[in-house]
Amino acid sequence: METVVINDRKARLIGIPLLGILIPLIVHSEAFSAFDFKEMAHWISVCLLNTFLAWEGNRYIFSRSRQFFPNYNQTTKRLIYQTLISLTYTLLTTIFVDYFFCDYLLNYHDHPPLLLGFRISLIPTLIVTLIYESVYFFQSWKHNIQQTEALARENVQSQLEALKNQLDPHFLFNSLNTLASFIGDDNIPAQKYLEQLSDVYRYVLVSRDKTTVSLEEEMTFVESYIYLNKARFRENLQVETHIDITAYQQQIAPLSLQMLVENALKHNIVSKEKPLKISILQESNYLSIANNLQEKRTFEKSTKVGLQNIINRYRLLTDQQVEIIKNDWNFTVRIPLLP
Repeated sequence: METVVINDRKARLIGIPLLGILIPLIVHSEAFSAFDFKEMAHWISVCLLNTFLAWEGNRYIFSRSRQFFPNYNQTTKRLIYQTLISLTYTLLTTIFVDYFFCDYLLNYHDHPPLLLGFRISLIPTLIVTLIYESVYFFQSWKHNIQQTEALARENVQSQLEALKNQLDPHFLFNSLNTLASFIGDDNIPAQKYLEQLSDVYRYVLVSRDKTTVSLEEEMTFVESYIYLNKARFRENLQVETHIDITAYQQQIAPLSLQMLVENALKHNIVSKEKPLKISILQESNYLSIANNLQEKRTFEKSTKVGLQNIINRYRLLTDQQVEIIKNDWNFTVRIPLLP
């Protein structure tokens, strides 16, 4: 549970004494107009204490409620919880001030009408609530805008990485369709290969502007991508998948699964003596992509942004973290499945 930091030192230093003096000036103006210094001192001290307790206590309640209900879709729950706890706390503090602080510390036994102190204390409580909720709303709004802009940048980065050093995908896709007409109907392997290659570029075109896609769409794309690579590596590339059918409707960042398969092919030996084994497994709300580790001595030139791009995109999409696990035998990346 992430700690909520509230930067409000100046507001508290100014707001508490200001309200502690203004409230008695308004509510108990007769004492001030009559220059009754004893009554003035009493009401200022009482209101200062009430304001201090109301401000600091409700500030803590707001902070904790945001920790328990941090998401936007939990706003209603948070406000209900926060309001009930805040009213209960305010009632208890005013009872403490009116019947303990006044009686035993100030020796002031002229009690106000029942719950008058509570009703007066609702003024600083309401002001504090409005201040913190307004600040929280605008901070959340600003944060969401920044997240949206950052996610857009990450998607552009992903598209550039996926299309790097390749012809314009529209031109290439149309050229593939033209090429298909030149391949004879009896050449089934070539027709199949070209069909899968077209599917790969069709998916790149369709998904390039999306934030998320269904796992079913991504897996269909990855199967085509794997088919193209198996035509090159044949039995030296072995891929297994185990995914529950119900998980196919969950969401995933587009091209993320393909990038992980591509990284495995790029950085590991794929040969008859050392076949590369890739597994794509569903593990609860995560998708695990693992491969046996047999790193090449000389890596292909890498921009080193593929995996980091996936991490950055998921950081913007969910609080769940992308997990990377590496040992002497395997390299595994676990990416969250999104609702």
